Amino acid sequence: MAVPAQGVQSALIQTDLPALIRLQAEARALRLPGASQVRTRQAGLQVSSQRGRGMAFAEVRLYQPGDDIRSIDWRVTARRQKPHTKLYEEERERPVLLICDLGSSMFFGSQGAYKQVRCAQVASIIAWLGLWAGDQIGGIVFSEDGTNVLRPARRKKNVLQLLDALARHQQGPDTQHQGTATESHPDAGSLDVALQEARRVVHTGSRVFIISDFLTLSDETPGLLGALSRHNTVTALRIVDPLEKKLPDHGRFAVAGPDGPVWFNGSDPRFQRAFQQRVVAHEQALASCFRTSAVGSRTISTADDPGQSLRLILGPRGRIG
Repeated sequence: MAVPAQGVQSALIQTDLPALIRLQAEARALRLPGASQVRTRQAGLQVSSQRGRGMAFAEVRLYQPGDDIRSIDWRVTARRQKPHTKLYEEERERPVLLICDLGSSMFFGSQGAYKQVRCAQVASIIAWLGLWAGDQIGGIVFSEDGTNVLRPARRKKNVLQLLDALARHQQGPDTQHQGTATESHPDAGSLDVALQEARRVVHTGSRVFIISDFLTLSDETPGLLGALSRHNTVTALRIVDPLEKKLPDHGRFAVAGPDGPVWFNGSDPRFQRAFQQRVVAHEQALASCFRTSAVGSRTISTADDPGQSLRLILGPRGRIG
């Protein structure tokens, strides 16, 4: 990727705890405009099947005996000459679990920021949104250094511990690996292991977000995803760099690898064909994995602002569920 000024370059390659805490501002911009800040003890972001005087307007229907007369829509009643009642969707607490991939493949970026930075930013914004809505927030952060598991709880300390784990798992020359209050598994660090851990700590009916580039699928991954989605709502937020989709048409380029820079020639048609074949094969495998496991998926580009990307995913009302 192009080399910016030193301070900007560091922020694009890896992030830290203060930067993730400051993303509260991005989360505020996604909140439901005009929503009351008063929440009940069981309030949350998720829409229940129950109808009541909740936060979100649902519909207008004919008045039925037993309806609260305070909910009568007088304009519709006057227009249709029959009493009509407003119905609301009641919002209730629903645990949110964030599974965050900060493995070596995420230490890459050609535009915007590295995938590991975008992963941490997206997870942080969702965590702040959930906390303010009164939901329980938990997370699983994994990399080659191990896996940190934070059980869902409704408190700011949980969010801060999750953000701290996201910051500590960032790969880079200045990264310091220190202990935390979360459960640590030094011998773990793969997506499959994280999915196994998720089944152990997740509450039935939870909202689960898996934030990863999904480049390390195994034969077991679809089954693990399916088991997790059987009793929870699971969404895959796939972090993708534009260079992973299409190579430049000409010129020689270097990509960082574990053994040093890897050079490739964009003008070589055989290399281009081989690359596109691998891209197509992986896309097909990933689509099949999500389809068989009943997992919804959305793509977030490293080139895009994470707040804007989530705005498109969550919709104009800023709802997680």
